[in-house]
Amino acid sequence: MDTDRKHITSESVNSSLDLPMDAYSQNSNDDLKPRKHRVYKSKVFIIAISFSSILLLVMTAAFIVHYTVGFPSSLLPEEGEKEALIMDMPEEQREWVESGLRELKTAVHRVDNKRRAKNVILFVGDGMGPNTVTAARIMGFKEEGLMSWEKFPDMGLLKTYCANKQVPDSFSTATALFSGIKINYETGGVDSSVSLGNCSASLNHEHHVQSILKLAQDDGKLTGFVTTTRVTHATPAALYAHTPDRRWECEKTMPATAIGEGCRDIARQLIEDPTGQKINVIMGGGRQMLVSNVTGSLADPIDTWSCKSADGRNLIKEWTSVKKANNEAFVVAQNTGELEAIDAENTDYVLGIFANGHLMYDFERDTSAKGMPSLKQMTLKALEVLRSKNQGFLLVVEGGMIDQAHHRGTARKALNEVLAFNEAINATINALGRDLKDTLVIVTADHSHTLSINGHAARGTDILGVAGNSKTEGTPYTILTYGTTYQGFQADENGMRVDPTLHDTTDWEYTQQGAINTDENYHGGSDVTIHATGAMSYLFHGVHEQSYVAHAISYALRIGRFRDSSIAESLAEFLPA
Repeated sequence: MDTDRKHITSESVNSSLDLPMDAYSQNSNDDLKPRKHRVYKSKVFIIAISFSSILLLVMTAAFIVHYTVGFPSSLLPEEGEKEALIMDMPEEQREWVESGLRELKTAVHRVDNKRRAKNVILFVGDGMGPNTVTAARIMGFKEEGLMSWEKFPDMGLLKTYCANKQVPDSFSTATALFSGIKINYETGGVDSSVSLGNCSASLNHEHHVQSILKLAQDDGKLTGFVTTTRVTHATPAALYAHTPDRRWECEKTMPATAIGEGCRDIARQLIEDPTGQKINVIMGGGRQMLVSNVTGSLADPIDTWSCKSADGRNLIKEWTSVKKANNEAFVVAQNTGELEAIDAENTDYVLGIFANGHLMYDFERDTSAKGMPSLKQMTLKALEVLRSKNQGFLLVVEGGMIDQAHHRGTARKALNEVLAFNEAINATINALGRDLKDTLVIVTADHSHTLSINGHAARGTDILGVAGNSKTEGTPYTILTYGTTYQGFQADENGMRVDPTLHDTTDWEYTQQGAINTDENYHGGSDVTIHATGAMSYLFHGVHEQSYVAHAISYALRIGRFRDSSIAESLAEFLPA
């Protein structure tokens, strides 16, 4: 090796490295100098590469933070800068720039809450389609305002069609929401193999679908529901009942053949079946389904649109007997005073039945202690009871009278019920406080209605007022109309549309005009919005099947198929590659 080394000349080194001759010594005694110089330059090279790598990593991290977390707030104008910025703008532009920057600041600072949900509260506005929300917002807060849930960070749309109809009913949509399965029109708690009214098919337990309420109970969570309708009505019934006909709320509307085959009405399923018996909070109306031969009053009339039991039953008494036998702490409440008096800490079960049929509309109910509670009052008491045990809970809250008002074509009543619904949601968010971080709160609707908002009234016009005159008829028309109606199809003796200004269009009983005359105002087929906040609210993010909601809630709570496995394991099991 030494011999070979002596033959390495400066010329050969220079030629191989393409370096100038004077970079190396010409003296043969200094033949190691090129090597030392090379080592020195290698160290410099390594240091430079290391420094460059660190710099590149820092820049990459900054890039990732910039585009995944959001650009820093320093890029948004400070208060003083903002004032200087917008003061130079015309007043007509200033409002919208301020609004845009405010929303942008919220957007870039948002962080997904990926905590596992300990609790879920699902609010359902029955019949609360997008146009209904918009109209109620304008009525309550003008064009610039927002409903409480419209401030939630996550939202999407739900497709509401059911298994056999483009436009669904509330029983099929509630089953989709609560059980994750789309089913046939006017059936509930059974899959689409069961046709409307088919008692024998509905008795096959293989075709029963399980609700998130039952799954939550199986996991040891407390459960409850609150509604302004009958507790046996379509939406709440989908939580616990399995029946081929939504009308079978009590025995009076059931065919004798169905009773003979062994089918039971919805009221009996609520009180007699294990799922119903385990519900910690039940609040709403429907006394005439639970107790036979009840009497009505002006403040609490008999509901003539539904069944009235006459078989001698007293299911409220049966419910209390079961609770006593099990040595469980329970309360039966039948008015606002009794509701407010409930000691949540020392109560395990609440049965609140506040009306013979549906509860009265919020604007006309008796607000005294002897009267009917508001949706807000019921929701807050339910929340108090369910939170007191610290076991985690699932609560479903229905603003059901929105739909009832729409079916009658009385838009003002419907919009006022939306505002009462909004009060309940706002109060719930405030009551949750810090627990919101562990609670998934969802607001959605089961379906829409055919309510339209017509152009082109001036901004700030009363939403219940007149939009203008028809350019062909010359007759005024209201801002709000319906696609289908049974009282609002109004024509004079000449077949011309009646002038709505001949009536007070802001009256509670005014029926908005409609295009198609039929037996009632029908549901609409549009998508409905879904809004979410709290734990795992990011799961609602696009256009979903309505049945998706139950699966997302199950995952957020880790109940049902998600109880003992990760999402990846569950998806691999049910959706193999």
